[in-house]
Amino acid sequence: MTATLSLTSVLRESALRHPDKVGVVDGDNRVTYAALWQRSLRYAAALRDLCPGPRPTVALLAPNTVEFPTVYYGALAAGCVVVPVHLLFTAPEMAHVLRDSGADLLVCHHALAAVGAAASAEAGVPLVTVGGAPSGIPAAGAADGSTPVPSLDQLADTTTPLPVAETTAPEDPAVILYTSGTTGEPKGAVLTHLNLVMNATISAFDANEVRHADVVLGCLPLFHTFGQTVSMNACFRAGGTLVLLARFHPDTAIELMLREGVDVFHGVPTMYVALLAAANQHDRLPALRLCVSGGAALPVPVLEGFSTTFDAQIYEGYGLSETSPVATASQPRFGTRAGTVGHAIWGVEVEIAELEDPERIRLLGEGELGEIVVRGHNVFAGYLNRPEATEQVVVDGWFRTGDLGTKDADGFVRVVDRKGDVVIRGGYNIYPREVEDVLARHPSVRQVAVIGLPDPVYGEEVCAVVVAEEGGEPVTEETLVSWSRPLLGKHKYPRHVRFVDELPLGPSHKVLKRELRRRLAAQPGAEAG
Repeated sequence: MTATLSLTSVLRESALRHPDKVGVVDGDNRVTYAALWQRSLRYAAALRDLCPGPRPTVALLAPNTVEFPTVYYGALAAGCVVVPVHLLFTAPEMAHVLRDSGADLLVCHHALAAVGAAASAEAGVPLVTVGGAPSGIPAAGAADGSTPVPSLDQLADTTTPLPVAETTAPEDPAVILYTSGTTGEPKGAVLTHLNLVMNATISAFDANEVRHADVVLGCLPLFHTFGQTVSMNACFRAGGTLVLLARFHPDTAIELMLREGVDVFHGVPTMYVALLAAANQHDRLPALRLCVSGGAALPVPVLEGFSTTFDAQIYEGYGLSETSPVATASQPRFGTRAGTVGHAIWGVEVEIAELEDPERIRLLGEGELGEIVVRGHNVFAGYLNRPEATEQVVVDGWFRTGDLGTKDADGFVRVVDRKGDVVIRGGYNIYPREVEDVLARHPSVRQVAVIGLPDPVYGEEVCAVVVAEEGGEPVTEETLVSWSRPLLGKHKYPRHVRFVDELPLGPSHKVLKRELRRRLAAQPGAEAG
């Protein structure tokens, strides 16, 4: 007999154990685990009618509302493969995801029906809406004023719910996550039921020690791997309550956390920066028991400032879509070390490998700089329909992350930078994070991103792109260059500083350094020198 495993167990088991507990808070809507699971089974039945073939692929375009988890688990219960779609993609980018994934159906939240309809039409994929009456679309549900768009809610209301989830094996695909395309055209990372069940379970009970009584703020996009696994799936695995926030704003987040008694916060560094900046505008701050940071390196000054202001310890983690996502975490049992992302999670190995030979893995010793490599139950099944791309990153059983890092004698992993973000000045490698950590300590600097600008003499020159602290002392390029010069090596300190109102962020709130380089390169006199 073949073993079975389904990611739906994460929700189903909590519905059995805690049926009357509120699993999701979405504005004034408070949904118990039992109701959430039953609604998912109704969606599952409707999706089986819409996509009757074996292992259909369902794309999901929805913000952080209760419809996301119900459709997500409903599609999984129907035996479908789920493809969450980035909300900030354009219609052509969404159409690429639909075509590339072979989607049989797009389930689109009513608030996004216009862009969803455009994408589905371009890709030739059927569309259904979910949620309330479409905003800006005729009440009859016509995306273009003439063609009716079916409502998944109406179909579910007139369908008998599935009694149980469809049978799936541990190695069956569950979710396809599309990379953001920062290194080219987005690729679909195929994650199995085993990948995601293990990552949610270990995130909840081994890495972060989530509790049944926890109230988690779900402000990370659920279509993104961090919010999906660490916020949603891990919270449901532990039977906690997920408080959804459709669009992150620091003041709104603080007010919502106070109102709902949130004690667990998951965020990326830009969110921690924003919360820290907004804190002095509030008489009271939430009592946070557990804070987790991921998605990018958290500047040490931000970690220290947030811990002091909010009286909360931040546990940093590290991972990628291809690793489900968590690969390492700062775990209470091992303690924390500022500037590191902790230890490999249970059952996963994280090591440092030489960069020179892309076709073989040669592991390095403690403290040596190289590429971070991962192997274990969290490593994806490969890129959808791209065997060559998969072979480039999965070598000798290890996944090459593309990130540079070190591992010390105590097992703490430090992420230095992405390989593509390293600035090479006169033949010397300069790692932006080191420069960013120094500049972030200046009292007039709120946020900073360091990039390389073309230079006729050195090849590249170090440039700091700065968001100044509101209400702080005025700061100039000359001030920051002079201030940082004695704190960094002669080849490392920034020769150029550019001031911006805000840094460009991707859908997961990561700073888009490639976009910064493009913008600055397009400006007159952008070439350094």
